[in-house]
Amino acid sequence: MPNSCRQLDLNTITLNLNRFFGCSVSPILSTALWLTATCGTNAQPVPILTSPSPASGEIIPSGNQISLNGRTLAGAWLQKSGTTGRVTTHLSDGALRQLIGVDLLNTTNPAQQPVEWFSSIKPPLALNAMLQGGYRYLDISSFAQTAGWQMQANGNMLVISTPPAKINDFRQGKRSTGERLVVDLDRPTPWQVAEGQPIKRPIDPNAPTSQASTPLNREWTITLDGIADSALIQRYTPQPVILPPNQLKQLPLAKTPDPLIQKVEMVNNQTIISLSVPFGLSPRISAIANPNRLIVDIRPDALVAKDITWAKGLRWQQKFVTLGKDSFPVVWLEINPRVVGLTIKPMWVNPDSLTGSAPLIQTAQRYLAVAGINGGYFNRNNKLPLGAIRRDHQWVSGPILNRGAIAWNDSGQFYFGRLTLNESLISANNQSLPILFLNSGYAQTGIARYTSVWGSTYTPLTDNEMLLVVQNDQITNQLPGGKAGVTPVPIPQNGYLLTLRGTATTNANKLPIGTKVSITSNTTPTDFSRYPHIVGAGPLLIQNRQIVLDAKAEKFSAAFISEKAVRSAICTTNTGNLMVAAVHNRAGGAGATLAEHAKLMQVMGCVNALNLDGGSSTSLYLGGQLLDRSPSTAARVHNGIGIFLNPEP
Repeated sequence: MPNSCRQLDLNTITLNLNRFFGCSVSPILSTALWLTATCGTNAQPVPILTSPSPASGEIIPSGNQISLNGRTLAGAWLQKSGTTGRVTTHLSDGALRQLIGVDLLNTTNPAQQPVEWFSSIKPPLALNAMLQGGYRYLDISSFAQTAGWQMQANGNMLVISTPPAKINDFRQGKRSTGERLVVDLDRPTPWQVAEGQPIKRPIDPNAPTSQASTPLNREWTITLDGIADSALIQRYTPQPVILPPNQLKQLPLAKTPDPLIQKVEMVNNQTIISLSVPFGLSPRISAIANPNRLIVDIRPDALVAKDITWAKGLRWQQKFVTLGKDSFPVVWLEINPRVVGLTIKPMWVNPDSLTGSAPLIQTAQRYLAVAGINGGYFNRNNKLPLGAIRRDHQWVSGPILNRGAIAWNDSGQFYFGRLTLNESLISANNQSLPILFLNSGYAQTGIARYTSVWGSTYTPLTDNEMLLVVQNDQITNQLPGGKAGVTPVPIPQNGYLLTLRGTATTNANKLPIGTKVSITSNTTPTDFSRYPHIVGAGPLLIQNRQIVLDAKAEKFSAAFISEKAVRSAICTTNTGNLMVAAVHNRAGGAGATLAEHAKLMQVMGCVNALNLDGGSSTSLYLGGQLLDRSPSTAARVHNGIGIFLNPEP
């Protein structure tokens, strides 16, 4: 890359592209556009435009990295010039919440976000909010000045320095709901919380691996920008227990519960508190003033109810929903699809290929979606789709096993049902052969079809496939596939590949090179064909307010049907709005069964509802943050459903 390309900072790139294209371009997209224009081998450079003095309200620098007291973290930010020339700093609400510990309070006004952070002010401070490039930015200028922060833009990074804080003490106690930890501070300071891995207790180092440990608790860490003195840290430093080898086998499994605080350590002027939290419980954290302290309550019902109108037509809600004797924490977004500028579309990890998986948060940011939820199933090993994806009238991947799906258009109309795609290959002599799978990782006996949407090549998924190359509606070649996963075969741009598996390979004799062919395609039910966008998952939960759950008919396993798990769903309400929801483990227990999941959606007012991929795949995204879980606990997924919002000028 030429030196001139290396020396361009991201904000210069973004600023010039914003002016060049006459619209707002995100920092990530602007980098790609600029490098394509200026650093390609054959491209002619686009001249850098001279920067005049910023006009009122103009965005000056922006970026997606934050240096908080010397540590580099991911977070979207931007700066604007005001009417008096004063520059204001805006942080995405996700970064303010997750990196600083600011609590976002309920609001019905998307342009004003009430917040709370080590303050008892009533009414609470409200920050001005605006939408830009997939994020909602909050004006933190006055907030930061009051808190004594120093802020400065440095290229793609916003450098934030907060006053040094001191941790005076840790105090623990018992409450009716569980344990409480109080962290006494001399002043407000940023804090973060993260969910970690299960903690395993040793039983016997000489025992078989399957018996060597039993997960009882999960680690959570609370990180504060504050210094604790050495005596306080020493109080919670684990002391090693040294025993002679002949006594190790005599160690029984500890029957006493783990202490809440496992360890306290200082790292880069931060105090990191490691907690051992029993399964079924989690921390609820409050930042309290007068005196300043962080209160950590370990409880089964830690989720705090919220109702935030995040943007016009987009509302974030969360609360416990009661079902019988159980309460389930549900986090959901309600979307009004009739709002001008709001669209809903499928998205997948790699726009050039159907192979791939990534955290939903990355996929949403790549597509510049303001919100999204994980979508349908996929094979975790080869990262290929296992269900229907259709976008803008084009089939990306076909449905399997007559499973549940949702279809919609850009006018806010939705359709739910169990979906089958009926494709047939018609030869010149009017011979018809069924095509069972389209761009699918579900490899079974029969004929499958792979188009350029799959990628530039297809590599056989099973042994001894027969591959037929079709170009311009004519079979131009027949190739043996050989061993699975070895030899890639190009997929023609002006055609497709037919893959014959198992007993279907005998059909190759009926389709010699030179045979003219065509494709017929329709759906069952036919209503699905009318909609440009489809995502399949399953099982179907609700139709016309009635629970229609039949996981066995949709070929789900008995183990899947009976499993208690974290789950996600998409549904429509009686107002015509769309809801995407994440349901996590019930208070003090495990997740929902499919039957409970269907009833929960019914209780929440769903007229039609579809179960989406669940478990660790469950991820609900909004403006740079996951609402329902710590990002470290969210698995990589293949596809999702994105919500896009282009506000009116």
